[in-house]
Amino acid sequence: MLTPAAKAELEKQQYRIVGSHSAVKTCGWTKNMINGQGGCYKLKFYGIMSNQCMQMTTSISCANRCTFCWRGYKAPVSKDWKWDVDDPQMIFEKSVEAHHGLLVGFGGSAKANKAAFKKSKEVKHVALSLTGEPIAYPRINELLDRFNKEEISTFLVTNAQFPEQIRDLKPVTQLYISLDAPEKELLKEVDVPLFADYWERLNQSLEYLAQKKQRTCIRLTIVKGINDSMHRNYAEMIRKGNSDFIEVKSYMHVGPSTQRLTRENMPLHEEIVVFSQELVKHLPDYEIVSEHIPSRVVMFAKKKFKRDGVWHTWIDFPKYDELVNSGAEFTADDYCLKTPQVGLSGKGTIDRMSEQGREKFLKMKNTPSEEVFVDEKTQELDFYGKE
Repeated sequence: MLTPAAKAELEKQQYRIVGSHSAVKTCGWTKNMINGQGGCYKLKFYGIMSNQCMQMTTSISCANRCTFCWRGYKAPVSKDWKWDVDDPQMIFEKSVEAHHGLLVGFGGSAKANKAAFKKSKEVKHVALSLTGEPIAYPRINELLDRFNKEEISTFLVTNAQFPEQIRDLKPVTQLYISLDAPEKELLKEVDVPLFADYWERLNQSLEYLAQKKQRTCIRLTIVKGINDSMHRNYAEMIRKGNSDFIEVKSYMHVGPSTQRLTRENMPLHEEIVVFSQELVKHLPDYEIVSEHIPSRVVMFAKKKFKRDGVWHTWIDFPKYDELVNSGAEFTADDYCLKTPQVGLSGKGTIDRMSEQGREKFLKMKNTPSEEVFVDEKTQELDFYGKE
């Protein structure tokens, strides 16, 4: 799947290639949490411990060339699996080994939180979302079985171009579909798909997503000036997928995407909030639950996760492990925990801007003025304590 030159370039970027088509790279939030600086939005929204999370993919190849992606256009793309199929047990073992190898330097770091680093030696979560299209790997279900057996939660992201694989997928702790545009021609512009029937594949994928019993999420990556309107159309697509959660996230102006898009295409967090507040008007079954300002992301949940007036979007991981390994039928409702922090803070990117930039932004219409519910200075590590 990778030429020697491409492999060398990825390794320079701190990727570790596993076998012939998989890869591991340490997430910046994993590093932050080991350094005692708090975790990613998946901790705030769902309760994962970022210091115990491994970021990887089972396929560096993809069927899209998304304009907002940090992948270069020289990265492998394909509609079909043309390569050898590595053994899933090998992928598991070598990925964990590579992940720990990337973290070993924190053991001697004066900045590292010793308790957080100690816990990082036990992987409890895997984000199958590093790059490429992990669901295209022909033996993905066998790898999911191994993660489940090892009591490692799975967060898998797919670009919705392989609907049959979504249909046939075994239980995932939380399954994501990327919804990058709600209209056919715009999706072609944003995702630059290889499949001619890309629109039909997306719609079929959403229909299969709606049939899943475990937790599901639809993620919108918003590129300012390109796919940041058509709220009703987005809502129609979301209703088709019937996901438990929605994440509305800003495009981040990093990597090779900077060759295709400008910094002005990256929304401020405040603009993500405004977009979300308009979108939720068209989704009566959902409410906005929380935000993570550094990631410029807002999370919605179905109202069924609000029990007796209290949100339960966090995951009871031991319960999920028990259920998935029991072989019995279970649903997203069976492994929920109370969400420690909810609401919109009314703060955002603008708070870090220059005075001139702040004044310019405040002149925009619909600047959010939500009541402050959340103290964004709270360290996520405090959710669990530092023992």
